Amino acid sequence: MRALLELVRAPAALSVPGDTMAGAAAAGRRPAPGLALASVLLYWSGMALNDWSDREADAVERPERPIPSGRVRPGAALGLAAALTGAGLATAALSGGRRGLTVAGLLAGAVWAYDLGLKRTAAGPASMAACRVLDVLLGAGEQARAAVPAALAIGAHTYGISVLGRAEVAGAERGTAERALVASAAAAGLAAAACVRDRAAACAHDQAASCARDRAAARAGAGVLIAGYLAFTLPVQAGLRTRPEPENVRQAVRLGILGLIPLQAAAIAGGGRFATAGALLCSLPLGKWLSSRLATS
Repeated sequence: MRALLELVRAPAALSVPGDTMAGAAAAGRRPAPGLALASVLLYWSGMALNDWSDREADAVERPERPIPSGRVRPGAALGLAAALTGAGLATAALSGGRRGLTVAGLLAGAVWAYDLGLKRTAAGPASMAACRVLDVLLGAGEQARAAVPAALAIGAHTYGISVLGRAEVAGAERGTAERALVASAAAAGLAAAACVRDRAAACAHDQAASCARDRAAARAGAGVLIAGYLAFTLPVQAGLRTRPEPENVRQAVRLGILGLIPLQAAAIAGGGRFATAGALLCSLPLGKWLSSRLATS
């Protein structure tokens, strides 16, 4: 069981439900637990497929991983990836209907395309970012256009994680940390713009003073969370400029994945859903604790 948990990067899945929750908040709808579950299943499928696809390289570069260490057979990993993909699509269809199945299908296709072909190309980071963008849009339902700014913010952060992920074995090259820092700054800016847009749209048909107060509170809450996101991600990324060793890069990637949580919470708070944002934020210390208990690199 531990080997399977390592294979699918179980603790990192805590960074996934916030995607659909952020999409729902931007669209002005309630979060759908079924869509959050679907996105987790698709994420786990991508992790299993990733290790199956990289099994030969991992035998040299990361022999401790479940497949090269012999703890999980290659065929079992591929079968698990296919089963999780099917389960994710079925769950999306049950929870989101035809629209949910369509977006989940695009997401599954993007995941498989990344793992089987795009990962080692110049398009790799952008294709991974596209997976997260689609995950946010999955939660938005019919109002996908309203969730585009939040989706782009989360996609920008994911781009930075993917850039760092390419340096986990050899270490960060000159400019790698700078690219990640720029991606994080862009994510923060896009999240701020998304929050302003969300509250402006919510108040468009209501000029009451209460709406103005809600808008100010949403902006303030989102601002605090965006500041927390930057404090969580920027120092470790900046540190790679002077300490670019592989272990430090892997630590930056692990923290970068968990750094999605405050960014997602900011997008949710910007939509006026403070309780949901707070509940999501509570998963951050749990994710850090689980990452320390289970190797996920």
